[in-house]
Amino acid sequence: MFDAKTLGALGAAIGDALGRRLRPDGASRVAGGSINECYRWVGTEGAAIFLKVATAAEHTMLEAEAAGLDELAAADAVRVPRVLGFGTANECAWLALEWLRIANSTPQSQATLGAQLARQHRRTAPAFGWKRENTIGSTPQPNGWRQDWVGFLREQRLGYQLDLAARNGFGGGLQECGALLLDRMDGLFATYRPSASLLHGDLWGGNWATDERNQPVIFDPAVYYGDREADLAMTRLFGGFGPEFYAAYEAAWPLDPGAPVRVFGRGYLAQAMALLERLLGELGRSR
Repeated sequence: MFDAKTLGALGAAIGDALGRRLRPDGASRVAGGSINECYRWVGTEGAAIFLKVATAAEHTMLEAEAAGLDELAAADAVRVPRVLGFGTANECAWLALEWLRIANSTPQSQATLGAQLARQHRRTAPAFGWKRENTIGSTPQPNGWRQDWVGFLREQRLGYQLDLAARNGFGGGLQECGALLLDRMDGLFATYRPSASLLHGDLWGGNWATDERNQPVIFDPAVYYGDREADLAMTRLFGGFGPEFYAAYEAAWPLDPGAPVRVFGRGYLAQAMALLERLLGELGRSR
């Protein structure tokens, strides 16, 4: 955490870049992720901004986040915080967003999010990937364009994550089951050809909220164009989405009948192993 003097100098530099004056004593630490330091910063005229600060070496991560928010905003579907600016100053990287007043979610805001996410997913690209690399959390996320979803999923998502796990010492059954799934996963898409939909990319329960008008807002994206089932799988990882959300999504754009087999998500290593075994079991039964 920065001391008052460092914060004051940083605020002055960011204020100059944004064309507004930030009060030297106007910064208060707020929640906003476990990777970067986040602040509510009040200007001399009373208006506040949300400021995310990282090391200067991480500036590309914040630039990619800003680009992702702009991409989501262009879909005119789910609200995202407006990007005010980003840059580097005083050996720090920073991203400034509009300050949003957050309220508790309601069944109505859950349903609105489901319908709006379906509309966001209607925005598509001619291939799978994105125009730049980004991160999911602090983990690099490769987004090179590919024409086929199964190849993208195999090499740039599941295979890439398995390689990371191996480099971090996770081998044995995880790698064995993972290799089998990568080899046989075409069977999960034998009759299903997904569109390349605009995805949030990291849509777990902590990355959405309700604003003061009871409208949903999403943030902290890991944007790319992919199978919309990937976003829905992430919503099931840690909870935070009610039945109203799923019902409204399904009403706006029904999922493929095979989605229950492919859409999953509950946790990390033990759950990943259970999932791999379940998917391999499904593939075995389909033969």
